[in-house]
Amino acid sequence: MYITCLDLEGVLVPEIWIAFAEASGISELTRTTRDEPDYDKLMTWRLGVLREHGLGLAEIQQVIDTIDPLPGAKEFLDELREIGQVVIISDTFTQFAQPLMRKLGWPTIFCNELVVGEDGMIEDFSMRCPESKLTTVRALQSCGFDTIAAGDSFNDLGMIQASAAGFLFRSTDAIKKAHPDIAAFEDYDDLMAAIRKVIA
Repeated sequence: MYITCLDLEGVLVPEIWIAFAEASGISELTRTTRDEPDYDKLMTWRLGVLREHGLGLAEIQQVIDTIDPLPGAKEFLDELREIGQVVIISDTFTQFAQPLMRKLGWPTIFCNELVVGEDGMIEDFSMRCPESKLTTVRALQSCGFDTIAAGDSFNDLGMIQASAAGFLFRSTDAIKKAHPDIAAFEDYDDLMAAIRKVIA
């Protein structure tokens, strides 16, 4: 029995931090897991930038409310859910993900939590488990699932390489060049065809 595990940002929706960087004018916040493999280091740095500028959760959520899924993402996800189980495994946070899940038709998502103070400032972040994507895939495998995984960033490589089939989707040239053994796709039809081939 297969279960498909998808990254969220860059695969189904635009990168939240890039959208917020553009809306706020803080260009350094365009740095993502495509650039920095160490997620803890990246998030700690992001929270420092937010504190410097006096920005909290509300400001980020206002931007998230304006974000729509990538063109074709909901249709891809709907079709994928018709042929098998699907879970989104993301390093984002429940406080960011909820409005996006509504626009995607409420798929299952495993993500993390922000620690928010009474003043609305983001004080810290709580990861669900270490190496959450790889750990989750291995847990699903221990339950009897064969996993298929797709993502675009450094932090997706663990779950992609540990799965029965794994794919890069709209990844960077550097990541694709470093991992030529992983099939890479740029559009949903090609990714769907690859997943269907595995399930068949």
